[in-house]
Amino acid sequence: MSNIAKIFANRAQHLLQAAAKQPQFVQRFSAAANFEFIKTELAGANKNVAVITLNRPKALNALCNGLMKELSSVLDDYEKDKNVAAIVITGNEKAFAAGADIKEMQPNTYPHCILSNFLNDWTRVAKCQKPIIAAVNGYALGGGCELAMMCDIIYAGDKAKFGQPEIALGTIPGAGGTQRLTRVVGKSKAMEMCLTGNMISAEEAEKMGLVSKIVPADKLVSEAIKLGEKIGTHSNLIVQLCKESVNTAYETTLQEGLKFERRTFHATFSTDDRKEGMTAFVEKRPAKFSNN
Repeated sequence: MSNIAKIFANRAQHLLQAAAKQPQFVQRFSAAANFEFIKTELAGANKNVAVITLNRPKALNALCNGLMKELSSVLDDYEKDKNVAAIVITGNEKAFAAGADIKEMQPNTYPHCILSNFLNDWTRVAKCQKPIIAAVNGYALGGGCELAMMCDIIYAGDKAKFGQPEIALGTIPGAGGTQRLTRVVGKSKAMEMCLTGNMISAEEAEKMGLVSKIVPADKLVSEAIKLGEKIGTHSNLIVQLCKESVNTAYETTLQEGLKFERRTFHATFSTDDRKEGMTAFVEKRPAKFSNN
């Protein structure tokens, strides 16, 4: 048995068991929740799309440690909430996030970075089992661009700008900029962006495959919510399995990825939702998924 097949057994079993045992989560978050650096609300007709708004407008939503800790905390809770089908992360029309908080970062030393494992806890978004949509208006630079790339899908406002300008600060991207960007847009364009610090437009980002869709800035969040609602019409359990399979394609070889996909496909035949989905199709009626 290959390593990926062994890993599959543990991952798929964990997801199936977790969905079955997951307790009902009591909603705690609303637009008025007591956060310093973010705002949260439940949106959509069924209130099953969580919207997290980065809220440091005077700092162009620069990503400070406090903001990232609040973001990680709320993701922990939304991930446990059975009523939340998808998550949207956004900023404001001027900036999604203009980068990491340089004033906070400037005094750091190499020993401090090593001993504190600096930025290690900034990857919570990439580890979330539920689908996350980045709704990017304005600037998504440095850590902001990296945060958007940690999400599963990126929708961009028509005036959005993306970039990795760390080179101008005497450093390099540290939260995935040289790695995720290269996998998405290819070596040449990633090199150009990282070595020059130049920004690209939403149109360029879409052509490169960095962005899925461009919409007018004032309709961006509502379009992202609609996407989350569409995802929410399906089985949350199967959505999570599908997301993991796509991520496996992103991180491994074609042959190992195909094997993972096939075994995950086989695993869906142990679920009530696969049976319901196919039965509903045969009976020409809407499926009623139970997330089991």
